[in-house]
Amino acid sequence: MAPWIDVTQFEHLKASGDLPSPKGVALALIRLIQKEDVSLVELGKLSRADPAFVGRLLKAANALSRQRRRPVGSVHDALLVLGLPAVRTLALGFSLIGEHGQGPCQGFDYARYWSHCVLYALAMQALSLQIRCAAPEEAFSLGLLARVGELALATLYPKEFSGVLQQMAEAPEGSVFLLEQRAFAITHRELTSSMLENWGLPPVFCEPVYFSETPEEAHYPQGSREFMLVHVLHVARCVADVCLGGALERPSLMGRLLGAGAVLAIEPAMLTDLCAELLEQWTEWCQLLELETVSLLPLAGGGSVPETAPVVSIPPPPVAVQAQPAQRLSLNIPQHSQALRVVVVDDDPGTRLLVRRVLEGVGHQVREAADGLEGMQAALEFRPQMMIVDWMMPHMGGLELSRALRQTKIGREIYIIIMTGQEDEECLIEAFENGVDDFMHKPIRGRVLAARLRAGQRVIRLQQELDRDRDEIRHFASELAVSNRRLQEVALTDALTGFPNRRYALERLQQEWSASVRSRRPLSVMVIDVDKFKHYNDTYGHDFGDTVLRQASAGIKAALRTQDVLARMGGDEFLVLCADTDLKAALVCAERVRSSVAGIRLRAGEVEMKVSLSIGVACRVGDMQDPAALIKRADEGLYRAKELGRDRAETSQQEGCAAPLPAS
Repeated sequence: MAPWIDVTQFEHLKASGDLPSPKGVALALIRLIQKEDVSLVELGKLSRADPAFVGRLLKAANALSRQRRRPVGSVHDALLVLGLPAVRTLALGFSLIGEHGQGPCQGFDYARYWSHCVLYALAMQALSLQIRCAAPEEAFSLGLLARVGELALATLYPKEFSGVLQQMAEAPEGSVFLLEQRAFAITHRELTSSMLENWGLPPVFCEPVYFSETPEEAHYPQGSREFMLVHVLHVARCVADVCLGGALERPSLMGRLLGAGAVLAIEPAMLTDLCAELLEQWTEWCQLLELETVSLLPLAGGGSVPETAPVVSIPPPPVAVQAQPAQRLSLNIPQHSQALRVVVVDDDPGTRLLVRRVLEGVGHQVREAADGLEGMQAALEFRPQMMIVDWMMPHMGGLELSRALRQTKIGREIYIIIMTGQEDEECLIEAFENGVDDFMHKPIRGRVLAARLRAGQRVIRLQQELDRDRDEIRHFASELAVSNRRLQEVALTDALTGFPNRRYALERLQQEWSASVRSRRPLSVMVIDVDKFKHYNDTYGHDFGDTVLRQASAGIKAALRTQDVLARMGGDEFLVLCADTDLKAALVCAERVRSSVAGIRLRAGEVEMKVSLSIGVACRVGDMQDPAALIKRADEGLYRAKELGRDRAETSQQEGCAAPLPAS
């Protein structure tokens, strides 16, 4: 089991700020899929409300079913090909790309991050076809979200996370996990695993993601599905690193990729061919997802790139609404600026031109759209602060557009002015009830439009001030959440050794006990005493006694497996929890612990002495009623070890309890 944060901690984190989460149609899809009686007809109808999502869904379905004779051309067929779990996760991933293509974290390269995620997803899809550890559509979704914890930290703590990234850039050999733990009392891999679990992904995916950067820490049985997933995730991550790598770093990245592939017996030629193939697919997906592109080096044979290799720059994708390149690059206007981003939606080019001239004459940025559907796409892409829309338009009128916008987070913050020839009061009331903020009668007069703009600007400025106040409150809440997590860590940590304390050990033992009962898997514990500890304290002082405890605890930890939990129960007593471990395996582990500490030598003045341990071992059996009974049985083994002369590991049980456990 991956040691990420517990549910309570994660709930506190969600309450402290805006964790990345699905919005709009994607959120509605995810909620609909959770219903047991959902039909493909309902899903198809809802999906069609977002044309961009439909295009991406069709692309994913065709990419994942290349061996089909007939391409997937309808939403219904795409849903059949992908399946509900994959549709849910793809909706989640595509929504996050739309909402977090840019962000407030100065040191976080959003374009490179999403490029890497797309490459990661494509690599997972291709590798899953070879390794057969997951369905290709599930593997694609998992790769797309496997780094979401980094995006979460950049969103929650933009300034602080930028500082962490700067420290890593200055000292690449350092541990990003250690820096994140110090800054936020949580790491991005803990966040990723917890977020995926919160979004409903199966545990068989959530746990391996935790170890994807450090597969050597995972101790899943070789050949198990979890083992395969961990290493496939690691290989896919290395593939994405190679594809994004520069000329100088790519050879070393390729060496790391080949080493990762060797664990799964993947041929080097297959990996280099995969990298080259993914570079082509990446171009298509970037256009489909409307991602800001980065420059990539072409992949030469064997992954080595000559210093004079040309740089391939992928052009930006075409968009349905006409816009000048300069407008696409100037979206981040400071919030205090008087200039606004405005979308003008009207099927009459003359009206659009008139309004555009007035707006640009006072310094506003303008995007045009010819109907409501183009207006919706422009709103999602351009993120305007104001929209001026016509009442009557083909495909989607102004009222329909206003209703659709108010159902999204982005749209709720837009100031909407509707242009109309209607004079009837009931019509105007209907417009306001559908989310319109103001109106203008046609034909449009420049002075009236300028006055309406000034009124709208005042409202927008007030909203911006409110947003800044909300951001400050959110920032304070985030800092408080970090402080609370640090206090919780202190409350559960032994100050002398740095390992978990008695409170944590008993809580964790109860969790492991419950898991053992449910799964009928073995659970073992060790109770450990430092031999003659009172003699050390009385003879050489408490400082020397503290040294003995620190050295002994370090020796114990060094001999344990990654999944074992070591805690100091008090004084010279330690407890070790060994999940999924029978008595025979626990005794082997205990002997390894005893031997590790037996090699420690300490000096007190001129006297050199060795440290030894007495260890009692016990495993859960069906007649035990609770965790206390398990610890009591281990205490009996400890008492026996001391009676037999110390410096040994003993048990009061027979090895027969290694058999499958009945449910308690």
